[in-house]
Amino acid sequence: MVVSEVTDGQTSNMAIPLGSINTFNLPDFLWLWRIAAWSMGLTLTTCSFLAATGWVLRRSRLATDDPDRPMPPWRLSFRRSHLLLGGVLVLLVLVLLTVGIVGTLGHFGRLGHSPHLWAGLSVVGLVGLSAWSASRIAIERPWARSLHLRTNAALVLALLWVLQSGWVVVQKYLP
Repeated sequence: MVVSEVTDGQTSNMAIPLGSINTFNLPDFLWLWRIAAWSMGLTLTTCSFLAATGWVLRRSRLATDDPDRPMPPWRLSFRRSHLLLGGVLVLLVLVLLTVGIVGTLGHFGRLGHSPHLWAGLSVVGLVGLSAWSASRIAIERPWARSLHLRTNAALVLALLWVLQSGWVVVQKYLP
């Protein structure tokens, strides 16, 4: 990486090896950790709302005698909310992925120093699979709903893993 330094009106370029970017400390990245903390909190809140709206949608669908009957307006609005929250979850997880990569490279100079990377990547993959399977749900594709529910069950476990491993990582940054 090349960094430009300006002294006395003169510009000089200095080469910094990528491996030496591990000199940043917590205050340098405090804004980044705040984004991560808020994003994780919002992710867990969004997952809770997704579970609640999904549970209501499932119960109302199973209580219907005629699957060909059109959706009542309240159920349609729950479905839209569920889909919107799912999109929000995808964005939050991508923010967390970005913050994690930038923060880890900035602090350690490399990735993979803890299991938190694998926990985070598993959450990203499961959220992507859940969103994709949700887009496939239809009467003619019964496997998609089942895949969506199983993926979300695995996502709960992955979120517990990422919370536990993230707590261990946070302890490394604290004095």
